Amino acid sequence: MCPHAHTPSTTPAASATALPEAIVHEERAQLDFSQSMSYGDYLQLDAILGAQKPLSPAHDEMLFIVQHQTSELWMKLMLHELRAAIGHVANDELQMAFKMLARVSKIMEQLVHAWDVLATMTPPEYSAMRPYLGQSSGFQSYQYRSIEFALGNKNAAMLKPHEHRPDLLALVQAAYEAPSLYDEALRLLARRGLPMPASHTARDWTQPYVESQAVEQAWLTVYRNPQQYWDLYQLGEELTDLEDAFRLWRFRHVTTVERVIGFKRGTGGTGGVSYLRKMLDVVLFPEIWKLRTDL
Repeated sequence: MCPHAHTPSTTPAASATALPEAIVHEERAQLDFSQSMSYGDYLQLDAILGAQKPLSPAHDEMLFIVQHQTSELWMKLMLHELRAAIGHVANDELQMAFKMLARVSKIMEQLVHAWDVLATMTPPEYSAMRPYLGQSSGFQSYQYRSIEFALGNKNAAMLKPHEHRPDLLALVQAAYEAPSLYDEALRLLARRGLPMPASHTARDWTQPYVESQAVEQAWLTVYRNPQQYWDLYQLGEELTDLEDAFRLWRFRHVTTVERVIGFKRGTGGTGGVSYLRKMLDVVLFPEIWKLRTDL
């Protein structure tokens, strides 16, 4: 054997095994959290990951719970962004509103894809857990209802499912009574000097929105003169993106429900698919869509 040959103290396999630990130490990663806040502490993961409590023996109930809980978390963020965006539109701070509205559209994309995961549940798998749901239904989601109200789909009947919880009713009612995103957009157009009927700028915000030819003419002025009204033109397109994403979310909901339960009635008492299909016909910002034909 050559006297200068080096005999390694470890085999290559052993070195490869030790490498990840060595990297952690070389990078001086903090490993002791007995006296400081950890990742799980900051995110309150004990509470979040302990909130899945299946009621049935069915394996697939965990999927059902997690899908709906994560959707509610995304909706919490959506409401956070929507409320702020409405405030910025009301204050003529459009650049800040645009950023938030774009984020809301991206959140809706996440919610659309969430249905892809739930769609892996087959009808027999859902039937095994359905009796344990009682009359609970996404129809009763107070966050979803607040989103719909913030987007202008006002409906007094939708307050009733929350009457048993005064704290939740107060949140939903606040969204019901406040100007919607579109209401604030129209008030902004009026402040910018575009002819806008008083019936649409100073009305009872709890009433369903009624389409107006005068409102469409105001938007047509914007769209025919985008350089003059660039930020209002961009606002119109942000609203279009938002409703486009919302329609996809609703449509994916309908197709997933039909795939999993067919035309059975929903646990919340509605016709299920028949009710959801009717909701597809609701248009949030009608003049924004109609002007495309009339341009």
